[in-house]
Amino acid sequence: MPLTSSTLTPVESSKSAIAWGPIIGGAVAATGVSLILIMLGSGLGLTMVSPWSGESSSAATVGITAAIWLVVVQWLSSALGGYLTGRLRTKWAAIHTDEVFFRDTAHGFVSWAVATLFVAGFLASSLTSLAGAGAQAVGAAASTATVAAASTSDGTTDTSAATAYFTDALLRPERVSANAQGDDTAATAEVSRILVNGAVAGGVPEDDKAYLAAIVSARTGLEAEQARGRVDAVLARIEAAKVAAQEATDKARKAAATTALVGAISLLVGAFISCAAAALGGRQRDEEEDLIAARL
Repeated sequence: MPLTSSTLTPVESSKSAIAWGPIIGGAVAATGVSLILIMLGSGLGLTMVSPWSGESSSAATVGITAAIWLVVVQWLSSALGGYLTGRLRTKWAAIHTDEVFFRDTAHGFVSWAVATLFVAGFLASSLTSLAGAGAQAVGAAASTATVAAASTSDGTTDTSAATAYFTDALLRPERVSANAQGDDTAATAEVSRILVNGAVAGGVPEDDKAYLAAIVSARTGLEAEQARGRVDAVLARIEAAKVAAQEATDKARKAAATTALVGAISLLVGAFISCAAAALGGRQRDEEEDLIAARL
């Protein structure tokens, strides 16, 4: 009786197409190599940084070197983990070569994913520990600042900076010279509150500038025009410092965005390398087994 498509029964293997042993082994090896290379890179990076002037590399050089090193770490560890995954798996008998290739690449990809999770978990744990220590330090500093701000020289409770600024504006004396010369501490505190309010509001109003000039004139003995010039110069320096801080923040934002993009591309390339290495390792293992069987 000839066989037809209606009489053929598909045969399903009882064994799973995925072998977790080689996957876990390759992932663990890749994780170990990654940690070793990261520690080595950290040590080499510290040699590029020095507290002495002129002996440290620029921030751009350090950042580019660190990014390149992380890419190298990702690619080397992915290649090793994928290759071990392909070499350690058992041979699949009676399977088409295309299916073998697919399974090898799939095993390499899963091994890369597991290793990435291991490394991410380790780094997250380290960052969490550092963040916890930082939070404790910030909490202690905040507590100290709160206690210091809550008590004034006469034992009363101080108000917030914004409320103190508007209170000063309401109680400004008509004659500034006598008050500024008679109470240096109060004048200094009031000037500080005016500057803080100007930084928050984005600028110092003209009436505040005139008042600051009057205080400076009373404290230093300068003429009104000279005192106003000094106030304008200091405010210009404050504005320049603000712009510099904004530029530094923008540079940090761009650097973080570039690092994220480079990291994502590096991970994708690492996944491809792991898949290719697993396929290479599996093919070499099958070729060696076929050679041994032919000799026997």
